[in-house]
Amino acid sequence: MAGSEDDIPPPPPPPSQTPTQQTLHTVPTIKLPILKKGEYDIWAMKIEHYLAHTDYPIWEVIQKGNGLMSVSTDTNGLIKVLPLKTAEEIFARERERKAMTTLLMALPEDHLAKFHKMTAAKEMWEAIKSRFGGNDESKKMQNQLEIHGAGVSTEDANQKFLRSLPSE
Repeated sequence: MAGSEDDIPPPPPPPSQTPTQQTLHTVPTIKLPILKKGEYDIWAMKIEHYLAHTDYPIWEVIQKGNGLMSVSTDTNGLIKVLPLKTAEEIFARERERKAMTTLLMALPEDHLAKFHKMTAAKEMWEAIKSRFGGNDESKKMQNQLEIHGAGVSTEDANQKFLRSLPSE
């Protein structure tokens, strides 16, 4: 009989996972921004928004560091991550690893070797900023050159700087 209650499908069974558990396994559909030469500032804004949207705790690890990980220095002066003791430390390690992996995936392949051995996402973020961001003076000079329609490559600017140094 059309329109009777027998034609209505039963509601789906309740999910076996809590909403929090379901969101942990969600795969983001937004494309990860890749850093391009001369576009650090735009990339940094994009990556911040990407991570804040897809996994905010990962962005917090990059910005603030991950204080829950235990590290020490061995006899050779190398940093050594100590074994995990609590569930909180395990989650902290996973967030750190995910943050570092995300940053590495957003770098051009020819720069991966410079950053992949770092042990903390915050350290990696600062190194990327230092390597690709430039300082305020160089940004100001580049902006003025762009306004006037002239361009100077980073290599040319570096060569000019090196020539200006004293010979000793």
